Amino acid sequence: MKLDTIAVLGGGPGGLYAARLLKRSHPGAEVTVYEQGVPDKTFGFGVGLASRTQRNLRLADEESLDSIVAAAHGHEMSMRVGDSEVRLAHGELLAIGRATLLAVLQKHAEAAGVELRFGERRAVAELDADLVVAADGISSATRTELAGEFGPETAEGEGLYLWCGTDFALPRAIFTPVVTKHGTFVAHAYPYAADRSTFLIETDEKTWRRAGFDVSTHETPNGENDQPSLDYLQEAFAETLQGNRLIGNRTKWLRFRTIRCRHWHTRNVVLLGDAAHTAHYSIGSGTKLAMEDAIALDRAVLAAGTLDDALAAYEAERRPAVEHLQDIAERSMAWWDSFPDRLSMPVEQLMVAYMTRAGKVTVDRFAESAPQVAVPGLAAFGGVEAGEVPSPAAVTEWILDRPLASGGHQFPCRTAPEALRAAAGTLPVEISVRPWSPEAAELITGLPPAAAYWLTGPGDREATLDRLDVGERIRRATGALLVADVPAEFRAVAAGALASERVDLVAFTG
Repeated sequence: MKLDTIAVLGGGPGGLYAARLLKRSHPGAEVTVYEQGVPDKTFGFGVGLASRTQRNLRLADEESLDSIVAAAHGHEMSMRVGDSEVRLAHGELLAIGRATLLAVLQKHAEAAGVELRFGERRAVAELDADLVVAADGISSATRTELAGEFGPETAEGEGLYLWCGTDFALPRAIFTPVVTKHGTFVAHAYPYAADRSTFLIETDEKTWRRAGFDVSTHETPNGENDQPSLDYLQEAFAETLQGNRLIGNRTKWLRFRTIRCRHWHTRNVVLLGDAAHTAHYSIGSGTKLAMEDAIALDRAVLAAGTLDDALAAYEAERRPAVEHLQDIAERSMAWWDSFPDRLSMPVEQLMVAYMTRAGKVTVDRFAESAPQVAVPGLAAFGGVEAGEVPSPAAVTEWILDRPLASGGHQFPCRTAPEALRAAAGTLPVEISVRPWSPEAAELITGLPPAAAYWLTGPGDREATLDRLDVGERIRRATGALLVADVPAEFRAVAAGALASERVDLVAFTG
């Protein structure tokens, strides 16, 4: 397939990377990036690049990745609650300033022969190009203009968050809560340069209102900083900041928007990155998804005989992976929204809960990769000394074999006896709702009192994870014994839920 002209709307990382890859694959084509902003002004602070993303970028374009890595800042991660802190050594976690990343990608796009046109806003109707790549972000004008064809849907999260930064490098990435007189705020912070760190801070709506941030949000014009919030949070996180200031960049409280589209392409126009989809920041950045979209788009266009076939192949390849990540991201978002409810756990056990929160990492895998954290966390769950926790290969069965004392009853292991299902005081509850939905809240508030709730439902993986997440909500709301049916093939998932105190007992089905 021969392309003579390619127009890219949006000069963010995804758009620049797509332009470079497409120009390298179609050297005879005229490739132009239209960006409404100017090169030296950008929104945001640091961008994280996980090891898997780095591997994908290296396979697609080693030269540009080498430049990114050279300008990036490596770090480990940690979690601190009060005076207790745990660390996870990880040699492949990198972060880079957004402005620095853009400068690197701009240089490599131009080196490939891409024309960059800044300060220009273009609509699809104004362009005469064989292919139009709409990488124009979460507020995509292209997606809005062609909404009838793309079919976008937007869902807002319950919590609120804001992005800010500071002018010193944290020693490592850190997740840490601070309890103020108004409620709990949680920081996700990481260094991205020798003298810079990103701070993302989130809270629930009630705390946000009690602190007066509903007023400051309303009074802060778009494009300016919510200074009252920055001043408050700078004081609240003074220990983590080590006396340094919080810096804003159009910083204002937001609710995370999860965007899905029924279609990612129409005619010769294709959506890429946040224009097509978003996933909660707690599982990785939109930058990662956008650049990986660019790789898939370039590969599809290069291989196909017609543009229609190419765009269909791109969407067919990327949609399952993106939707899987969006499912994981929704679970992660809900976990962070309810993070303050777990602060009674020892921090090592809390880290186990964090790593297994979305079903992506099993407890045995975490025990193998980070025994210095997982072992004390599992010991806290089991009420034993760390030396009694077995090797990672035996952890799943060890968790299932832990005894439980609850409500005057003694259980020799965490597999529920079948007699409990029909016992007086046990209420069966079929779960067919998403755990963070209004319907789940209604279900929980409408439950009659019971000594034990036994959760049932479909046997697929997503439904099982939903059931375990709803179980945690019921368990914390009622204090009752929580049992969940889990297909036998998901024993490791069940073990992670038990060690994280999502449920008390499980019953294996199938």
